[in-house]
Amino acid sequence: MTPGEYDAWAVQVRRLADERGAVVLAHNYQVPEIQDVAHHTGDSLYLSRVAAETDAREIVFCGVHFMAETAKILSPDKTVLLPDHAAGCSLADSITAQQLREWKAEHPGAVVVSYVNTTAAVKAETDVCCTSSNAADVVRSIPADREVLFCPDQFLGAHVRRVTGRTNMHIWAGECHVHAGISPADVRSQIAAHPDAEILVHPECGCTTSVLDLVSNGDLPADRTRVLSTGGMVDAAVATRAGQVLVATEVGILHQLRSLNTGTDFIPMNARAACRYMKMITPAKLLRTLQTGEGAVDVDPDTAARARRAVEAMIAIGDPGRGGE
Repeated sequence: MTPGEYDAWAVQVRRLADERGAVVLAHNYQVPEIQDVAHHTGDSLYLSRVAAETDAREIVFCGVHFMAETAKILSPDKTVLLPDHAAGCSLADSITAQQLREWKAEHPGAVVVSYVNTTAAVKAETDVCCTSSNAADVVRSIPADREVLFCPDQFLGAHVRRVTGRTNMHIWAGECHVHAGISPADVRSQIAAHPDAEILVHPECGCTTSVLDLVSNGDLPADRTRVLSTGGMVDAAVATRAGQVLVATEVGILHQLRSLNTGTDFIPMNARAACRYMKMITPAKLLRTLQTGEGAVDVDPDTAARARRAVEAMIAIGDPGRGGE
């Protein structure tokens, strides 16, 4: 869009949202226009909690399907609209409720910890959910003699097992195809090109282990290398005074980081790390949703109640604030 086209579109979006009594929520990975027009931008759990606390009658969730489901789980009496129901998630799709039930049957008595990046049906089979920022604390809260089944992200699970030292923790072999594609080779080439840059790595990335190995071997300075959730990256962007920061996550977050701190050059660790599902929510689709009210997301009440218990169990362990997925 040209600046004039954006302004006209944004006026329409905000006017229609006001008329509908709707709040527009945008995930950090959405296209810039949608991030800029949204009432709130952040990670999926933060946005779901905003949805639960708002007085708005309708929630228009610009993200992927499991995120809109989570908002509905936490806001069962509100209408949750998703502009494109085909906006899925390779990570959430990497485990089904039936697969989780079968895995649980193989490990009777184990505690199931599921990342919030899962479907409502998987959350309903879960004992306690976690975010990328509190996953280690959730696992530490489980008695040491209990087995832990961690799903679905293998890279986050490996990171949690490394920092907690938990030996009786089984990890599902799932992944986000975008984060898995940010490789150790990307890290090596970007660090060589930007040797003085700070480094922010999302724990879903396929490069997380290699980054931490470089830190432990003294090849990267620990004081400027951090593994953070998307919410943590936002906080770090505000605080940093570095000239350059390498960012290993989906490239959509760069728009927000650059807006928050114009004095720092935020550089993608892999410029091709874009989620096609996130980009399915277009300005035209958002406008059409507000014009028609179509795209409602519903969750079976029994499934929602069981899933809500898993999310509430996580919140009882520790408030993740803005440091969610």
